[in-house]
Amino acid sequence: MLAAFKQNLWRWRGVLIAVPTVVGVVALLRLAGLLQTLELASLDQLFLLRPQEAVDSRILIVTIDETDIQKLQRYPITDAVMAQLLNNLKQHSPTAIGLDIYRDLPQPPGHEALLKIFNTTPNLVGVQKIGSTADSSSVAPPPALQKRDQAGANDLPLDIDGKVRRGLLSATTQAGDSIFSFGFKLAYHYLQRQGVESNLTTDGQIYAGSAIFPPFEENDGGYIRAGAGSYQVLINYRGGIDRFQRVGIMEVLENRVAPELVRDRIVLIGNIAESYKDLFYTPFSGRLGTPERTPGVAIHANLISHILGAALDQRRLIQSLPDWAEYLWIFGWTAIGGVLCWQQRLTSGNTQLLLLKRFRLVVAGGVLLVSGYGAFLLGWWIPLVPALMGLAGAAVSVTGYLAHSAGEMRKTFGRYLTDEVVSNLLETPSGLQLGGERRKVTILMSDLRGFSAVSEWLPPEKVVTLLNLYLGVMAEVVDGYKGTINEFIGDGIFIMFGAPVRRADDAQRAIACAVAMQCAMSAVNEQNQQLGLPAIEMGIGINTGEVVVGNVGSQKRAKYTVIGSHVNLAARIESYTVGGQVLISEDTLKDANCDVLIDGQLQVEPKGIRVPITLYEVGGIGIPYNLKLPVETDVLLPLEPTVFLEYTVLEGKHAVGTLFQGVLTQLSDFSAELQTDHALDLLSNLKLHLKTGRDRAPVTGDLYAKVLKKAANQDNRFLIRFTSVPPEIATVLASLRQV
Repeated sequence: MLAAFKQNLWRWRGVLIAVPTVVGVVALLRLAGLLQTLELASLDQLFLLRPQEAVDSRILIVTIDETDIQKLQRYPITDAVMAQLLNNLKQHSPTAIGLDIYRDLPQPPGHEALLKIFNTTPNLVGVQKIGSTADSSSVAPPPALQKRDQAGANDLPLDIDGKVRRGLLSATTQAGDSIFSFGFKLAYHYLQRQGVESNLTTDGQIYAGSAIFPPFEENDGGYIRAGAGSYQVLINYRGGIDRFQRVGIMEVLENRVAPELVRDRIVLIGNIAESYKDLFYTPFSGRLGTPERTPGVAIHANLISHILGAALDQRRLIQSLPDWAEYLWIFGWTAIGGVLCWQQRLTSGNTQLLLLKRFRLVVAGGVLLVSGYGAFLLGWWIPLVPALMGLAGAAVSVTGYLAHSAGEMRKTFGRYLTDEVVSNLLETPSGLQLGGERRKVTILMSDLRGFSAVSEWLPPEKVVTLLNLYLGVMAEVVDGYKGTINEFIGDGIFIMFGAPVRRADDAQRAIACAVAMQCAMSAVNEQNQQLGLPAIEMGIGINTGEVVVGNVGSQKRAKYTVIGSHVNLAARIESYTVGGQVLISEDTLKDANCDVLIDGQLQVEPKGIRVPITLYEVGGIGIPYNLKLPVETDVLLPLEPTVFLEYTVLEGKHAVGTLFQGVLTQLSDFSAELQTDHALDLLSNLKLHLKTGRDRAPVTGDLYAKVLKKAANQDNRFLIRFTSVPPEIATVLASLRQV
């Protein structure tokens, strides 16, 4: 149980690291208030995207614009004009009249007439300004209305970005008294006429009918430490001033307003002129182009509509989740982002599924936005910006973690596998699946001639140094020709062309790579000489054919490789080579279909192959590679006297046991002519023991060679090529050549 738990922890380590970290960062940004502007902007977009609501016919706005001011030829308008305006409206029996114009001082003439209207109109509500700022001060209500408790606060709380999203239901004065707001008093008159009760709950919350208006808290929704004084609510805006019926002041003064437009309605009187500076930014100011400002009277109309709609129409209030629920929401979407990104490396699928996986984060983001929009339609404001940041942040963090891990894995596995194989394992979703596919691949096998014998007399440390030097140079050459080193087999190299990446010129590059590898052996031996190491030679065999390519092994341990008879044949071809030689099969020559320089050919019958095959000895390759093997000058000199020896024929790496006699009749730096009464098969490997001097004293050490061909017109003489020459025998052979 504990082991399985630990395994799951390790399996999801990236998510377990990224998600809490990202949530912590997002939470800190949010608590610091750095996301508040973005969250408020997202709320504005929700208002703008919401279907447009119907005009609220319960409210009529009487506007005063710049044209009206010019016609009246005075502003503030006189008490006489105001009295006429209110009297004309009273005649049509409105439910309530809201005067959203400051009248703390008389504006003669006509003051007595206006006072009479104030004193005889119980459903008239005036305004007063409670708060004061650096550029404004408090304004007292009309004294006559204040005495009759017919004045309400018309203050509008501004958000950090200067927009009005909240409204007051009641306000606290500087003296500590609480008065209802202008909008709530008008709504109260209307609800009272409708027989709907509005009052305070036992815990001090305002209600109207079945609707309870929870007071705004400083951290509600996307707000952070916002001013929450008095009794505020988030206004569920209906829209701008166009969502309410309106008439101009001149229409009322000239009695050009239909009575039914006023009857039983709440009538608001307010100034919408630019010069009056009673214009504010609201959520509906966020449209493209120049932001529109909304008159203060229209904001009060929205607050009244908000109260009436909730009490009479079951219109939803805008609510926010508790803090713990909001952070749980953010955590959930952050976890989704991390899991989706992490799963992409754990799962696999077909091409269509892979296409879906690449866009599933986008899909998740779309689901988040749609969920937030749907919740808003139901009256809930849930945090979208932090959740989106969590979703994207987790995806970026997990991707970064995977990239870092992949980089570390590349560094580690890059020492054992090619970059292409590592990419196949790390980036291809099916890269770790067991199984394979049939594909034409060109296989290159290389091997050092006589390395086993060299490793017998060379100290182990020197053997490792020699081998690392050789393999390092060869790996650079292979990478240059885009070959894939499948593995190092002791002193041999198993190279693939066509897996995991298949290219049209695989066979050409394999031949060019082989020639380049042989050319690079001179640089290897120069370094060997500087380090006091022996010179080495390499043989290369190449074959092309259809094999199975893929991951072979078990779920715990697997290997990317190629399997098939053509792999075995490539190994057989390599076994026929001598130092400095490149042999290719006929299939490789045909598949290359380019200018390949052929120095010779031979027929062989490899074990396991039913019919003889032709091998071609490569001397170079033409355009675009233009590579040639170095020309080997090897002149056989007669030996006088001849050198006696004993030899055995090797089967694989083992001697067959029979000891044969022979003599060396000619000798060069790399080869010799062997005379023997025993018939030798071409390309067979021999183990030789030299005997020198008149007494035929045996020379210490073993000399290895390969039979290349029969000497011309001499059935008992064979040309052999040395494959391994120990230092002590090399000294003897050098002395024999000088005789």
